[in-house]
Amino acid sequence: MLSQSRAEKSLDRLSRVSHSLRRLLLARRNREGWWEGHLSASALSTATASFALLQSLPTVRDAEAAAVRRRLVHRGLSWLVSHQNEDGGWGDTVLSSSNISTTMLVNAALTAAVRDGSGGGDDQSFQSAIDRSQGFIAEAGGVDAVVSRYGSDQTFSVPILTQCALAGTVDWSEVSALPFELACLPARFYAALRLPVVSYALPALIAIGQVCFRKRGTWNPLAWIVRRLSIKRTLKVLERIQPPNGGFLEATPLTSFVCMSLLGCDLADHPVTQRCLGFIEQSVREDGSWPIDTNLATWVTTLSINALMYETRGKSKSIEPNNPFPMVQGGLETIPNVGPTLMHGENHSISDSTDWSREPIRQWLLKQQYRTRHPYTNAAPGGWAWTDLPGGVPDADDTPGAMLALLNMRSPQESWTAGEVDALRLAAGWLLSLQNSDGGWPTFCRGWGRLPFDRSSNDISAHVMRALWRWVHSSPGITEDSRRRVTRAIDRGLRFLTANQCADGTWKPLWFGHQFNQQDENPLYGTSRVVLSLDEIGQRDLPICKDAVKWLIENQNTDGGWSAAKGLRSSVEETGLAIEALAGFPDASESVSNGIDWLHSQIKSGGISRPTPIGFYFAKLWYFEE
Repeated sequence: MLSQSRAEKSLDRLSRVSHSLRRLLLARRNREGWWEGHLSASALSTATASFALLQSLPTVRDAEAAAVRRRLVHRGLSWLVSHQNEDGGWGDTVLSSSNISTTMLVNAALTAAVRDGSGGGDDQSFQSAIDRSQGFIAEAGGVDAVVSRYGSDQTFSVPILTQCALAGTVDWSEVSALPFELACLPARFYAALRLPVVSYALPALIAIGQVCFRKRGTWNPLAWIVRRLSIKRTLKVLERIQPPNGGFLEATPLTSFVCMSLLGCDLADHPVTQRCLGFIEQSVREDGSWPIDTNLATWVTTLSINALMYETRGKSKSIEPNNPFPMVQGGLETIPNVGPTLMHGENHSISDSTDWSREPIRQWLLKQQYRTRHPYTNAAPGGWAWTDLPGGVPDADDTPGAMLALLNMRSPQESWTAGEVDALRLAAGWLLSLQNSDGGWPTFCRGWGRLPFDRSSNDISAHVMRALWRWVHSSPGITEDSRRRVTRAIDRGLRFLTANQCADGTWKPLWFGHQFNQQDENPLYGTSRVVLSLDEIGQRDLPICKDAVKWLIENQNTDGGWSAAKGLRSSVEETGLAIEALAGFPDASESVSNGIDWLHSQIKSGGISRPTPIGFYFAKLWYFEE
């Protein structure tokens, strides 16, 4: 139990920590007023991009353009060589442990470069890196290890082995065929077809399916005829769903896999190939590397806004030792005038800061909402993607994040605009229509339950429930029918969460993990998100919530921080998630106080600037955000 003096001390530290983080966060806005973030460099992305550009070199007719592309390839491969791990392998990020997938992709790219004489005078260092990686690949299990890592989900295993086959490091017989001909069918049938790839990997299904068919054929004469007749039609589908900037999902790996596959089909001049190459060239970083995605601007911005809604009370306000920590919804109008000053060295009044902070972000978010059916996933209007760029696709994690941000940016004095009310209504309807038959919510498409990254997700379901609950309790003009629909949806969501809670009281998330925990899982992330939702929607007394809170308290590290599991190194990200979830529970006051002390020490020592790679992207591809 906390003493009065300890509670006051923790409150004082909470105030100082909050103030420091608020200043830092506001200073990271761009000149337009929102947050773009900076994704980590990715060895996997760099390997796929470099290889795709390398494959295109023989088809480039302009000497100057070829020289530019050759330099990009050399810089990318040189970056990879300089970031090889001591064990001879590569991890997805510079902070990641080596894994078989990334190592085989880098090995393939370097092997192709040395074979084709594209090393730019560095063939010896490239060959040395290849030799070192061979030992890691052999020990890890090679092709079999890649296949077993992803199980029945061929979304990533087949593209990885396709690059290796194109580079000549594995035989085409080891690459599974993909039924690209199914892309000829209307999109409404995709969920029922039980495709071997996830809902967001249609471009890979088409392009990689075609290059596999071209290189290895099929023993079935009927399948051969069907696939042969499907080539042109599926290429038209691929062209129709490609965004104007060329980047499928704004993702370098997916775009590169599509590009190298079309090049392998001798389709260098096809519009899809050329747009892919343009996207890859535009996405390279100054150091020669590529990130996994252009940015997560919408996700980062809504996270920032929804974090800034928590404003600590003044330290002169006393608190009882074992009451919940005083986190209140302060709104952006209470934020000190620090953002524009830190960014531009200008002097503004507090009201100027308020207007500058809220309105650009509000309008930016409203303009991003999809108001027409999305060509890529066939999603109905109403959702938001993780980015404002053309390659984004509406999803059930960014949509509730945007809804909460729009609600949280409002001050009590503001009048509702028709645009806000309509946007929230449309978003709520979209989320309600996305709920799966099991009561949970998937990321992109309803009914695609065969593969892990298409199934209902605990953390996403909790996020959706929070947003729907806030919508019906905050937005004007809510009809009784809408209230009933939301109540039913939340009840079904609660049953889903109850059925999916682990025996120890935790929930596993979908898009987040921990590289040093069993099966790469991060129960801290999933559990903290569900507890936060249950608390906010008035379900904190449910047994599932009590069990989860108990687990969070018991799995705090002795240093006061949290990680995916007790005993793993505490991180700023995971500690912040745990504190946010536990702040409203009196029984957790001592744990929260210890967590605040740990965060305070990290800020003083500069630990706040050291990110942890807990993000998953595109089937167990690690990343971290600045």
